[in-house]
Order: sequence, then C-alpha cells, then structure tokens
Amino acid sequence: MKTDHQLKKEVTDELDWDPSIDASAIGVEVHDGVVTLNGHLRSYAGKLAAERAAEKVSGVRAVVVNLDVRPASVLSDEAIGTAARDALQWHVHLPQDVIKVRVEKGWVTLAGEVDWGYQRRIAERTVSHLRGVTGVTNLIRLMARNAPPDVVERIQAALRRHAEREAKHINVSMKDGTVTLTGHVDSILERQAALGAAWSAPGVSAVVDHLHLA
Repeated sequence: MKTDHQLKKEVTDELDWDPSIDASAIGVEVHDGVVTLNGHLRSYAGKLAAERAAEKVSGVRAVVVNLDVRPASVLSDEAIGTAARDALQWHVHLPQDVIKVRVEKGWVTLAGEVDWGYQRRIAERTVSHLRGVTGVTNLIRLMARNAPPDVVERIQAALRRHAEREAKHINVSMKDGTVTLTGHVDSILERQAALGAAWSAPGVSAVVDHLHLA
C-alpha cells in the first residue's frame, strides 16, 4: 500500500512526464489515496490529459479535478461552433448531419442520436481537443436497438480478452438495454476498460457502474 506522500510524488512525476501537460500550473494533493488536482490550464484537452495521467498511477483510488480552463486567446463561440461541426462532419467514424453543436462561452454541448456507444465517446473526444473549448457536455443519445441474446457473454468475452484476471472479479448483467457492472477492479484504468467493453456491445443504451476499487 502506497502512502499519500508516495502517491503525490508519483502523480507529480507522471504529470511532468507527459509533454502535453503544463505540470507547473497544477497543484497535487492526496488524502487516503484520493488525488485532487488544482490550478489553471490553457486548454480543455490539457485538463483531460492531466486527469488521465493521475489515473494511470497505481494506488490512486479516485481523482478530483479542480482545474479551470483559461485559453490563452479567446475565440468566439461562432468560431468554436464552426470548428466543432467541421471536425465532427469529417470524422470517418461518425455519421454526417446527426450531431448538433451548441457553444456558450467556450462550453460545447453535443446532442443528437448515434448507433454505437463508441461513436458517442469519439464525438466528445473530437471536440475536446479543439482550440478555445473550455468544457464539453455530452447529451448524445443512443438509438434503440435490439440486443442479441448473447450480449452478456460477448461483454464477458471482451473483458477476458483485455485482462483474464480482472474479468473474474466483474459480474455483468443486462436488462432493457442497460448493462450493470458489479464487482471489483484494481485500478481506475481497469474500471474504464470494463466500461469501454460494455459500451462497445451491440444494443447497449446505458451502462451502470457499480464497480469498486479493491
């Protein structure tokens, strides 16, 4: 079991290691394995990168992100909206003309319907890396689809392909398109991998995370 002091050092080192993160602008606090990031960053993408960096460190139980985004140059909402729409239209994995974009003070809201959970995540990730964006709200819904009868077995097989040992501790159930994951994982990254596997299954419209860190 790592001490809070060890975790703080390793999280700080991980932030320093990633060239896409302005580590000098981030303060790190740790209490009982919970990491809090404080500070001001120039981009929303940098904020997401800092959160992912902290989650990579083994022993971190949760990450609290208190990072404000203050772009170096303020772009108009119209410019950000145009860039977001163009980026979504040109992405090969996203259907055209189905995702609506609204921007207010740099904050982007996405709405519409897509067929797959991975498309919902791609859309959010695409606009998150645009210049001038200060945050993203993802209201994209998944179109109702009939799930195959073996969808739970497919998700369990995907979990085993990713990590045989962790899959043994995760239970999968599904009702009316909603997948529920219960059990325990050893890290935040393992939790995210399990959620990603569930979202990738056909017919899944929602995923409930009842996993806890061991």
